[in-house]
Amino acid sequence: MEDTTSLDASNVGDTARLDIAEALDDAGSRMKRVLLVVAGTLFVGLGLLGVVLPVLPTTPFLLLAAACYIRSSRRLYHWLLTNRFFGEYLRRFRDGEGIPLPTKIWAICLLWLSLGSSSLLAVPARLWWVRLILLVVGLGVTNHIARIPTRRTRP
Repeated sequence: MEDTTSLDASNVGDTARLDIAEALDDAGSRMKRVLLVVAGTLFVGLGLLGVVLPVLPTTPFLLLAAACYIRSSRRLYHWLLTNRFFGEYLRRFRDGEGIPLPTKIWAICLLWLSLGSSSLLAVPARLWWVRLILLVVGLGVTNHIARIPTRRTRP
């Protein structure tokens, strides 16, 4: 009989340890969700800045926000994909539908206009290597945009 009692006591100790471990896992996952929501919100903010600042990209930040939200908050993920400003854009990008040709042309023109004006007006001639970096970045982004599938728009 004493052996049964000692087994029950050890089982209670194991159960208490399991409860503590589960509580710590829950706290860790709650903290992880909070950090992912904060990161996702930061990425949405950077993506919004990228809409008005041509050198700052929009799409990667919105995709990062979607990745954070899908792991932390279904509600925020749904909000992001149904948002009237960039929800359709994200859904089409996610589904691999591509970018309409006029949008590609507009993006590349704005890219080179901003990089060219920055290079000529903001970068001193003695910093030729900064201009070279801007040229390489521009070529890389242009190549990336050109490789994205072109979506046919309905007439």
